[in-house]
Amino acid sequence: MKIIISGSLGNIGKPLTHQLVAAGHEVTVISSSADKKEAIEKAGAKAAIGSVSDAAFLAETFAGTAAVFAMTPPNLGGSNVISNTVEAGKAFAGAIQEAAVKRVVMLSSIGADLPDGTGPIKGLYQIEGLYDQLENTAVTFLRAGFFFTNLYNDVPMIKGAGIMGANYPADAKMPLVHPEDIATAAAEELQKETTGKNIRYIVSDVRTPGEIAKAIGTAIEETDLPWVEFTDEQSLQGMTQAGLPEEIAGLYTEMGTGLRSGKIAADFVNGNFPVDGKIKLEDFAKEFAGKF
Repeated sequence: MKIIISGSLGNIGKPLTHQLVAAGHEVTVISSSADKKEAIEKAGAKAAIGSVSDAAFLAETFAGTAAVFAMTPPNLGGSNVISNTVEAGKAFAGAIQEAAVKRVVMLSSIGADLPDGTGPIKGLYQIEGLYDQLENTAVTFLRAGFFFTNLYNDVPMIKGAGIMGANYPADAKMPLVHPEDIATAAAEELQKETTGKNIRYIVSDVRTPGEIAKAIGTAIEETDLPWVEFTDEQSLQGMTQAGLPEEIAGLYTEMGTGLRSGKIAADFVNGNFPVDGKIKLEDFAKEFAGKF
């Protein structure tokens, strides 16, 4: 089966490519960087170099394909983030329709059921709406939890201040996921025969920030590592001082308020969806310690 993967050979694309190539599929990986061509080909796939915002490039790449893993880059462009992300989603949707692709797995997120108040997730809500209108295309919205790997952003805070923290409390419920578990779920869905529009949550563990700080602290031998809840103002200021553009820092602050209120996780937590990822917090903590 011919399968297209967007997202280059990133934390999801790389293991997904390996799984699908090993299963005998003809895999093409989209990357915006020509420097990735050699690595993609070494992985046993074909490289398609171009922009995911270029509908003509996507339509040409999708021609004759059976299935597409659609992933829009986070923080696309650094400014006008939501509109840029949605424009990329429109390019994907148009190319899928033009190429008559029958099977799509779209990487989405917890909170994508909400139209606003979710920071960068707002763009995924709008893209789900675009894909929902695709005719004769079976779509699975793969709503992922909070990436474990985002916790690497806390390394400077741990080393500089001896804390972890954000603008949500230590007892907030957080559905978490490892990119490798996302890749496994995506591979399953791409090879599955289905119809219509479907939602699948992919979550590896559900824990609290307090538990996250404790597990990571234990793994890096800082057993008293605390989780500190910041105000929204402190969170925004900290991210901008660390070099994030103000717009992106604002979006992440808004996402934090959504996690604090519980609304971003609510659909997953209240819906009794399975936690079917294999990599748990303690597993990731060991991975974190190895790179700390």
